[in-house]
Amino acid sequence: MLGAAFGLRLRVLRRRLRGRRRRRRSRGRAGEEGGREPVLLVSGMGGSVLHARRRSNPKFDLRVWVRILFANLDFKKYLWSLYNADSGYVEPLDKDVEIVVPEDDHGLFAIDILDPSWFVELLHLSMVYHFHDMIDMLIDCGYEKGTTLFGYGYDFRQSNRIDKAMAGLRAKLETAYKTSGGKKVNIISHSMGGLLVRCFMSMNHDVFAKYVNKWICIACPFQGAPGCINDSLLTGLQFVYGFESFFFVSRWAMHQLLVECPSIYEMLPNPDFKWKEKPIVQVWRKNPEKDGVVELVRYEATDCVSLFEEALRNNELTYNGKTVALPFNMSVFKWATETRRILDNGKLPDTVSFYNIYGTSYETPYDVCYGSESSPIGDLSEVCHTVPAYTYVDGDCTVPIESATADGFAAKERVGVKADHRGLLCDENVLGLLKKWLGVSENARRRVPKSKVVALLPDGSC
Repeated sequence: MLGAAFGLRLRVLRRRLRGRRRRRRSRGRAGEEGGREPVLLVSGMGGSVLHARRRSNPKFDLRVWVRILFANLDFKKYLWSLYNADSGYVEPLDKDVEIVVPEDDHGLFAIDILDPSWFVELLHLSMVYHFHDMIDMLIDCGYEKGTTLFGYGYDFRQSNRIDKAMAGLRAKLETAYKTSGGKKVNIISHSMGGLLVRCFMSMNHDVFAKYVNKWICIACPFQGAPGCINDSLLTGLQFVYGFESFFFVSRWAMHQLLVECPSIYEMLPNPDFKWKEKPIVQVWRKNPEKDGVVELVRYEATDCVSLFEEALRNNELTYNGKTVALPFNMSVFKWATETRRILDNGKLPDTVSFYNIYGTSYETPYDVCYGSESSPIGDLSEVCHTVPAYTYVDGDCTVPIESATADGFAAKERVGVKADHRGLLCDENVLGLLKKWLGVSENARRRVPKSKVVALLPDGSC
């Protein structure tokens, strides 16, 4: 035990020394090169640290996402929420609780290591090392926190166009612009963060054009993530698999949160997009009108609402001894439909350069099927307790290539990298592309590429 504690202390000291060296190098290079254009990192779904605070107790401040130890307990107690159709916001079941994103380290703390506890440091649980490698790389290239490097984490349960998120992003852009001496900002977004940036661009076009120079998008579900999101509304979402899942929030606990999350509804497959093959949900079920004959019922994007409503009609949770109904929320769906319209109307300013990185070579859920011919679904509510079967397409395990590349912009470059959804954030080739597009280099040891890159022309062809 003493050896482990001593080892942990050494790692902490090494990290502090590395930080000091980076800051000295950063200041030196910034002076030599006249400073960098500022970079703003924008996280995606589940990519921000969230804290619970009590209005009745100013001293109460508890990290509830991500939390490895006691994850399920604190997740249910503080993050389970209900959507308020009047305000458009998701609100905790405990009215005394408010969920906030810590602003430490100029917004970078919230998107760096999502559980910065000693336990994670000791075991080096890479699943929660989020923008960590990218932040280190940018600092080694001469960026300085609070001057040319900023992070934007947000409450990812909320809509991607909610007022608080839009105001927060605007404030970050203004701060980065002013602090760097009036230099335009280069945004690097990951996953759903790309949808948030696109909403901002659509709703604040002139502001976006004023403050943004380049937008580099990584693994964005521009037209939705069909298999993952359809299934997340029916059976939940599992962020981590294997041994590490024992430390994490359960799929069912996550499901009870996502049913009330506007951001999830906003990533449903776009029904108006011209898919090569429309994504579908299928259910093997007994038809009571045909003496229980087993049929394969097919639901396309425009039909899925009826399935969601029927499957989730009895969905509920127990909170503080009380039963809370959580059916499919039509108010959230209507809000998300308007968000999709805003996303589709987003136009890239002529002055902004757009780059797109997406993951390839991984089986990515596309169509979802529940039940089987030999074991059909009786009542549709059984779907919520069924292990799904997927039809896969190429992508990053979460977002299909077809969706990730359908940005609709005149991109400077689109590049496919062989890496999974979260792995793209620390992939050596992705970091290399960022340095190339930002026009910087690092003085650290030479990195060795670990994955293959497929470069595409601006129109998406090879």
